[in-house]
Amino acid sequence: MIQPSNVFKDNLAKLPAIDGIERLDLVDGAGKVVASIENKPGKQGSLAVYHYVQQAFGTLDARAAEHALAVFGEHTADARSRPGAHPNVDRLLAIVEGGEALRIDVIRTA
Repeated sequence: MIQPSNVFKDNLAKLPAIDGIERLDLVDGAGKVVASIENKPGKQGSLAVYHYVQQAFGTLDARAAEHALAVFGEHTADARSRPGAHPNVDRLLAIVEGGEALRIDVIRTA
């Protein structure tokens, strides 16, 4: 597991590659896909963090979400001050605050 700094760019450089991943599906306890993060510009940082969390923790529970918030560095503080600006960080904040844990399914490119 990485020791995150306060700088997202530095943390991102420590994460596993996301080559070959089409998207991640976030699945609730009932088996419903509640969100997806696609491998496209503007989403690749979030994809890398969530993929790393899936590898490191196996599930997105409060402990994993807290670590992911540290990995997001300065974006976490920005998300707290501007709700809605960073939906993938907002989701982590909700889980830390008691929201339902999610399963992360990795969908690889064909």
